Amino acid sequence: MSGRVGGRPRGRGRGRGRAERSPSPPTPSSSSSEMDVEPDVQFEFVLVLKGDPRGIQRLPDSFPEYVAGDDRPRTMHLREASCGYYQWIVDAIYDARGKMYLNIGWEKFACHHSLETGFILLFSYFGDRDMSVKVFNETRCRRDYHNDRDYHGDRTDEEDD
Repeated sequence: MSGRVGGRPRGRGRGRGRAERSPSPPTPSSSSSEMDVEPDVQFEFVLVLKGDPRGIQRLPDSFPEYVAGDDRPRTMHLREASCGYYQWIVDAIYDARGKMYLNIGWEKFACHHSLETGFILLFSYFGDRDMSVKVFNETRCRRDYHNDRDYHGDRTDEEDD
């Protein structure tokens, strides 16, 4: 299931040409009011986790075609849909055929959200590299991450392993 939902017509630039940044733990968004109002969804797709859920993840072919515009985004900003306060910066890489993958930073997102093989993820793209992710477990029920609201960015050396 993929396709455009509203938004701008294809072919217009989406990125702002920012320099590539290294992945980091979630960072607070600009305001807590963002949790209350979802921006307009421009594109949605479903990803079924196969193999290692913490490994590199290939996105549907139509998504990089949609977001490419003038340039390919080098990072994506992910957040769990019910928690608008933190963003996870994940590197986006491309193969020679233009296929898009979530790479560095994805493992930390996957670990923090306890993703497992067989889970279904619903990605909603809002533009400017911002995406939310809804997680459905093996019973096809949506996971609620109460701990996201309590996460304060405190990290230990064990979390980085």
